[in-house]
Amino acid sequence: MTAVAIAVVVLPALTGCAAKASSEGAAPVPAPPLTTVPPRVDTVRLAVPDPEQQRRIGELEVRLLERDAQIERLETTLEETRREVVRSLARLQTSATRAEAASALAEADIAVQTLRTRDPQAPELAPARRLLDQSTAEFGRQNYGGALYLANQVKSLTASGRGRVAAGGDGAPARPGETAFAVPVPLAVGSRANVREGPGTNFRVLFTVDRGAALTGLSHLEDWVRITDETGRSGWVFYNLVTRRGPGGR
Repeated sequence: MTAVAIAVVVLPALTGCAAKASSEGAAPVPAPPLTTVPPRVDTVRLAVPDPEQQRRIGELEVRLLERDAQIERLETTLEETRREVVRSLARLQTSATRAEAASALAEADIAVQTLRTRDPQAPELAPARRLLDQSTAEFGRQNYGGALYLANQVKSLTASGRGRVAAGGDGAPARPGETAFAVPVPLAVGSRANVREGPGTNFRVLFTVDRGAALTGLSHLEDWVRITDETGRSGWVFYNLVTRRGPGGR
C-alpha cells in the first residue's frame, strides 16, 4: 500500500477519534442560577409612649388646673372690688365718719394679724399690709371715706387668705416634691375614681368617688393631686380622673 493510500485510510479515523475525545472530555455548561425574590414584608412602626414624657404632660396639665383657678380667683376678686368701689362711693355721699373709718381700720389690722398667725407665708399678706398702710395714710389726711374703702379691701383680701388656709388644712404632712397650689382648685370627678393614701397606684385605696362629685385640689406631686371632698376626707387621685369645676359647681 502506498503512503497516499495509508493517509487516506488513517486520517479519517484519527479525525473521528479526536472529535469523539473532544466531545467526551468537554465540561458540562452549568445552567443559569435561579433568582430567588424574597417575599415582601409590610412593617408597621408602633409609637411606644415615653413614660417620662407622659409623666411630664400630666404634671403640666395639673399646673394648668392651678393656673385656671388662679385666673378665676383674680376675676372674682376684681368683681368684688368693683362692687366695693360702688358701695364706697355711695357711702361717700353721706360722708363716712371718723368713727366708722377707725373701726374698719382696727378690724383690718386684726384680720392681717390673724392671717399672719395662721400662715406666715400667705401670698395675701403683702398686698393686705400695703392696703392697710394706705388706709392709715388716708385716715391721717381725714379722708375717712377713702380710709374706709381701703380697710374693707384689706378685710376682703385676708378673708380670701383664711379660706385658702382652711381649705388646705387636711393635716397631712407634705411629701418630698409635693407642690401646694397657690389657691384651692375646685375639681369635679370625670369618672368613678379611687382616692388613694399616696400619689401612686401602689398605695391603698382609701375611698371611691363617683362621677360628678365635687373635690378641692390642695397640691400636686407630678401627675397626682392631693384632694379633699365635701365631708373632709382627703387623699390622692390621678390627674386625668378629675376636671376643673367652674363657678357654681359647673
